[in-house]
Amino acid sequence: MTPMLDVRDLRFNYGTIPVLNGVSFDVEEGELCGLFGPNGCGKTTLFKCCLNFLKSHGGSVLMDGKDVRSLRVEEMAKVVAYVPQEHKPPFPYLSREVVLMGRTPRLNGFFGISREDKMKAADAMDLLGLTELADFPYNQLSGGQRQMILMARAIAQETPLMFLDEPTSALDFSNQVRIWRIMRLVAESGVTILACSHDPNHVSWFCDKVVVMKDNRILKEGSSQNVITEDTMDEIYQDMCSVRNVGGIKMVLPRDVALRNECEGFAGWESVHERIGRQHV
Repeated sequence: MTPMLDVRDLRFNYGTIPVLNGVSFDVEEGELCGLFGPNGCGKTTLFKCCLNFLKSHGGSVLMDGKDVRSLRVEEMAKVVAYVPQEHKPPFPYLSREVVLMGRTPRLNGFFGISREDKMKAADAMDLLGLTELADFPYNQLSGGQRQMILMARAIAQETPLMFLDEPTSALDFSNQVRIWRIMRLVAESGVTILACSHDPNHVSWFCDKVVVMKDNRILKEGSSQNVITEDTMDEIYQDMCSVRNVGGIKMVLPRDVALRNECEGFAGWESVHERIGRQHV
């Protein structure tokens, strides 16, 4: 079966500085894939090249079997929805108007907004618990609320593929979990999702597949059980993290916290400080 997203030997430089160094991976239809890695490893540039915002210097990106370089903007908008890290529109649109913009690829002209389009937008807002914000000016919302409105817009767009660039970075913990649960539901409906995240626990808990980047290349990819390991975390975070199994679910913890929980009494905690000091001081 042809992957919904197929990235092959993708390369990109800023001047003479390589940012993507032969990146290859794929995501199957209906998979929720977490793209994970430290700051500066090339994740955002990868998104921009996949979405054709930046022209790659080598390799290819296929979405639903089509080379993105051959797709017009209006064709891309029917294939992939994109949620950026932040979005600040120049005009005071109402929140429901921003969500309704997700229907633009399906409208028949400027005045072609149908009752179905309005219902799709309203349903997306209801799914995320945003109905009460429908008539609020979007640019007066908090960063977290704007992030959720953009997620609703992507859902209303009804594309087979979604790119989400740190979709929960501005949200409180409750809404982070809510968004990831909704991403799971959307993926289970057949939509393919590539979600960039800085939180290894999120990708461990919710993703079918994890792609780890480091130093402008793919370090590791596969199921979260196989990828979120102590060795992987050590390579990314220089021995700062430990991975524990809690009820069959992997948890990534700061190493000092993990060690503290394994110690008994004050003497044990003193030995933790000594061990940390030997590793990091």
